[in-house]
Amino acid sequence: MLAQAAPAAPSVAAFWSTLFLPSLPWWELVLRGIIVYLFLITLIRLTGRRQVGMLTPFDFILLLILSNAVQNSMNGGDNSLGGGLILAATLISLNWGMSFLARRSKSIEGLLVGRPIFLIRDGLIMESNLRAEKITHHELMAALRGAGCANIEHARHAILETNGAITVVHAETNGAN
Repeated sequence: MLAQAAPAAPSVAAFWSTLFLPSLPWWELVLRGIIVYLFLITLIRLTGRRQVGMLTPFDFILLLILSNAVQNSMNGGDNSLGGGLILAATLISLNWGMSFLARRSKSIEGLLVGRPIFLIRDGLIMESNLRAEKITHHELMAALRGAGCANIEHARHAILETNGAITVVHAETNGAN
């Protein structure tokens, strides 16, 4: 039996180039990152802010699966370190840019972040706002209990903040807040 020759080890230069150099052009990685980022921001914004601030276990699993689902669309099959670093820099730059724009313009802030929404106003539940934000009565009652309100009568206002948290303003009782 003849001994088989072991394949030649790659040179050090070849190793470093395959490790750092993306197989796709840098601009394509940047473009893919921008498209996926904008798509996901739009999708998450359209599905309501509850998705961001009040993650249930199902929402958390969805985010994990979603990140895996879009990974290949961003990297286009490029698994190089350089490609990953380009995509990371792109995503962080986009996030910084969106935050910068939101700080500079109220209309852009409203588009990207939204505005606070009343869930309870003057002691009355705003059913249409609950439906629009996909918040159940159970979730609203849990937020009220968390704020020290045993029932709706103890809440003057409940406001869904832009970060997904629910702020409760207690009803006045005997002149006290």
